[in-house]
Amino acid sequence: MSRGHAGPGCFDLAFREAYPLSEPAEVALEDYARALLHCGAAEAIRATEPPPRVSGVHVCGLAAPASRAVLTDLEDFAREMVVTGGGGLGWG
Repeated sequence: MSRGHAGPGCFDLAFREAYPLSEPAEVALEDYARALLHCGAAEAIRATEPPPRVSGVHVCGLAAPASRAVLTDLEDFAREMVVTGGGGLGWG
């Protein structure tokens, strides 16, 4: 799976804000997205401007775009990782 070679069923889910997530927190976000959406693959989208932040999630293997409620859930998860200092496989 690669954003550069996205195929059918791949979507970029953009957050309203970008979040400064550690690498373990990015992995947790990707795992959470896969579990929440029951998709085959997920990759954190990093903001293009410094400092390093995550601005959304690229997902593959969906029949249709994610709902606004699901996107809100993903963004809430990312925000929670920042607020709690969560950063890993324990999801918080």
